[in-house]
Amino acid sequence: MTAPAAAEPTAADRRRWARYLVEERAEGTVYQRLAARRDGEEREILLNLAEAERRHEQHWLDLLGAEPARLPRAGLRSRMLGWMAGKFGSIFVLALAQSAEARSPYDTEAWASPAMRADEKVHYEVVRGLAARGRRRLSGSFRAAVFGANDGLVSNLALVLGIGATGVSSGFVLFSGIAGLLAGALSMGAGEFVSVRSQRELLASTEANDDAAASAADLDIDENELALVYRARGMDEAESLSRARKIVTAARAGAQYATTGPVRTHGADDHEIVGSDWTAAISSFLLFASGAIVPVLPWLFGLQGTTAVIVALILVGVALLSTGAMVGILSGGPPLRRALRQLAIGFGAAAITYVLGLVFGVGAA
Repeated sequence: MTAPAAAEPTAADRRRWARYLVEERAEGTVYQRLAARRDGEEREILLNLAEAERRHEQHWLDLLGAEPARLPRAGLRSRMLGWMAGKFGSIFVLALAQSAEARSPYDTEAWASPAMRADEKVHYEVVRGLAARGRRRLSGSFRAAVFGANDGLVSNLALVLGIGATGVSSGFVLFSGIAGLLAGALSMGAGEFVSVRSQRELLASTEANDDAAASAADLDIDENELALVYRARGMDEAESLSRARKIVTAARAGAQYATTGPVRTHGADDHEIVGSDWTAAISSFLLFASGAIVPVLPWLFGLQGTTAVIVALILVGVALLSTGAMVGILSGGPPLRRALRQLAIGFGAAAITYVLGLVFGVGAA
């Protein structure tokens, strides 16, 4: 334990230690709750992190002499992380924990030990690694979700504002918004269905089979020729030759070589990775529709003119800020900056169509 030379702790020091104590305790609870929802290596890593937080907690307890009768509450972020870890155990918790570990107060804390400062830096890298695993698992589906919902938000907002700016009736704006929702959602769903179905068919056409091995007894070939089949499937030369020799030997002896299954250029679970074409189509339809319905809501509930436009902008703005902040949290970046970027892009696209609507509306008048 390291302390300032010839220094006596002040009342402010002791209050700060108590705050560190509750924060370390809260962080340990987060890791324990996350570990309870995982297994294998990730569970072990999280439990080790929780144990390290307990060591830090003990450091401040030792300095305090005993646990104070009254302790401050942990910060709002720590309490939220603890609640989310218990309820969801999601990648969002790890992403937020990564941000928290990046802001360790111990670098400037004279009463923290060098080991604790080093621990905090290591913890940041460990949590970052765990969060990266989660991001890789989530990246495909999350990209599709953000893309689908954001596409619906921006495209339909641009559509209803552009149509509304021409001066047509509110009923026509509502009809245009519903038509845009259905057209876009159906297009997204159909495109996703064709994409996934085509990929599955492509994978099916490249799957290996054991027809060559089954016919080995009837063919005038040696193991070198049969080995070419396995080399073409991705095996190295030595393994291909060994497999072919066993098959040919067994075939000539009148026995069928028992294989462990066809050798695949792709993984055995390629189809599971690609997913279901119908699931992808329905998900894309619903994601786009969930975004596209938001700009239409004001007209759907009977609002008209400028009031409807302002309400639509507010609703879409909140949605864009939310999705942008979510992307920022998951990517480990600044949520506010990502949220404002998303808002600027969405409103920028809508502004262009609104101006075009004004121009064509004036021209038509």
